[in-house]
Amino acid sequence: MTTVIPGFEYQRVAVADDVTLNLAVGGAGSPIVLLHGFPQTHLMWRHVAVDLATEHTVICPDLRGYGASDKPAAHRPDTYAKRTMAADVVALARRLGHDRFALAGHDRGALVAIRAGLDHPDAITHLAALDVLPTLDMWDILHGAPAAVAFHLYLMAQPPGLPEQMISASADAFFGYFLDLWAQNPQAIPADVRAEYLAASRGAVDTIVADYRASAGIDIEHDQADRAAGNRLAMPVAVVAQDWGAALGYDAAALWRAWAPDLEHHTTSAGHFMAEEAPAEIVTKLRSLLTR
Repeated sequence: MTTVIPGFEYQRVAVADDVTLNLAVGGAGSPIVLLHGFPQTHLMWRHVAVDLATEHTVICPDLRGYGASDKPAAHRPDTYAKRTMAADVVALARRLGHDRFALAGHDRGALVAIRAGLDHPDAITHLAALDVLPTLDMWDILHGAPAAVAFHLYLMAQPPGLPEQMISASADAFFGYFLDLWAQNPQAIPADVRAEYLAASRGAVDTIVADYRASAGIDIEHDQADRAAGNRLAMPVAVVAQDWGAALGYDAAALWRAWAPDLEHHTTSAGHFMAEEAPAEIVTKLRSLLTR
């Protein structure tokens, strides 16, 4: 890793018997943990983190299986379950001295954040999710030809072997495709950061696929159990998303409200990589959430 978040300190923290996470920490004040998405690392928060660090302790880890964090082999279905990854995040915060903290996630990190909010409501004070739906709803709204926009979800849901082989054979083309397709402003991801993302993803094909495979299996089971039990997110929740509802024909705010009674749902004109394309907007939304 050659690119870093300026002014932040880097360290490694053990969060489970076989997993140590790489993280950047900066600032002082009430803590907020920022979780990255696909195909990225903690560096996606570089602008937002520096801004928030003027008022908060900001913690930016690489998720297990990503970036410079450990990448245990997926010998069990739950190795990359969002429940397991959420437990990593809670353990990380506690190792740093924070029993309660705000949590924001983008893309894959948002799914981890949602699970943390459901599983650890006493630890999460506020929750923000950028550009996702909860896993169960995500699969429910993907129908017919429009679902082609999410072809990678179906590819990585397949049994171990072929997806990893196909992606590894053209890793930079595969991961770079999403960096190009999903960015409305490609200049928001400069060449050095893009190179970091590609190198990190290229070195983590098996575990990235395992993360996605879990979202087509055990993560659905966990969401179904929560829905059946009536479990919901108890803390204030903010969602910032592109207008996928208009594109795919669903009411995003209504789907989210079923999980989060204390919800503020925002639609942005920025692209998927909104923390890099519109960092000031995301900081404003996060600061607003933290006052609720």
